[in-house]
Amino acid sequence: MGKFSGKTVVAVASLVLMWGLSWSIYKMSLAYTPPILFAGMRSLIGGLLLALFILPKWKKINWRENWLRYCISAFLNTLCFYGIQTVGLVYLPGGLFSVLVYFQPILIGLFAWLWLGESMTVLKIIGLIMGFLGILAVSADGLTGQVSIAGVILGLLTALSWAMGVIYVKKVSAKVDSLWMVAMQCIIGGAALTLLGTGVESWSDIVWNVPYLIGLSYGATFGVPIAIVIYFGLVNAGEASKVAAFTFLVPLIAVVTGTIFMDEPVTYSLIAGLVLIVCSIYLVNYQKKIRQPVIANHLNR
Repeated sequence: MGKFSGKTVVAVASLVLMWGLSWSIYKMSLAYTPPILFAGMRSLIGGLLLALFILPKWKKINWRENWLRYCISAFLNTLCFYGIQTVGLVYLPGGLFSVLVYFQPILIGLFAWLWLGESMTVLKIIGLIMGFLGILAVSADGLTGQVSIAGVILGLLTALSWAMGVIYVKKVSAKVDSLWMVAMQCIIGGAALTLLGTGVESWSDIVWNVPYLIGLSYGATFGVPIAIVIYFGLVNAGEASKVAAFTFLVPLIAVVTGTIFMDEPVTYSLIAGLVLIVCSIYLVNYQKKIRQPVIANHLNR
């Protein structure tokens, strides 16, 4: 299955824990705030905090050369991803919505094959089919009215925007400073979401209580800038599909925390979907893991 350094293990574990906890935290906060304003504020504040931290390296921004890259990344990874995600959480339980969003690693396996030149094996194809069956299983309750179809669609759109955003950042990683990429995409996308929320929502609907402030503070620190820096750092240091494989743990944590703290139901179809999605992600990435030593031995000859 491959060996990983202690630093990598800690980074992956921290990332999975931060993202796994975020779903229930955001779901709790959304009871006291309009969704688009919430997404915009946590992204904008998170980006500004990160920019303040890396301000001594401001010359690495290279705005003239990179402004379009920042804007494209902001559109995919912040405006679409966080905007659609936060609205979608209004329609579905946090655990269930996270399962749909974490169809993203499967999409990354497909996009990495199309745009990054990574191989597409029989195991990956089987994994993609299993992932699709998992999505059908997760969505099954929607046919009986127990789960919002709109929420399912928003979850899948969130996964699509995230997968495309990750592939794009991977492609331009050699031309843009990774920390400034995260900061600028959060600032630009967060500002756009905040303006959009101002136009279609009301600031007076925000209830400035402890649950809301916890969600906003968590998102502006651990949930957005810190988690994204860790994730893009892992992606840029390795293969996108390989790193994405580990995120299958996130929906499992989200479901557990949602059940414990938010009293969200766990249905048989959800469990079946989880099993299929976990198996699909494993198969999509398994061939890569076992081929690396063979490639290494060939290069050493």
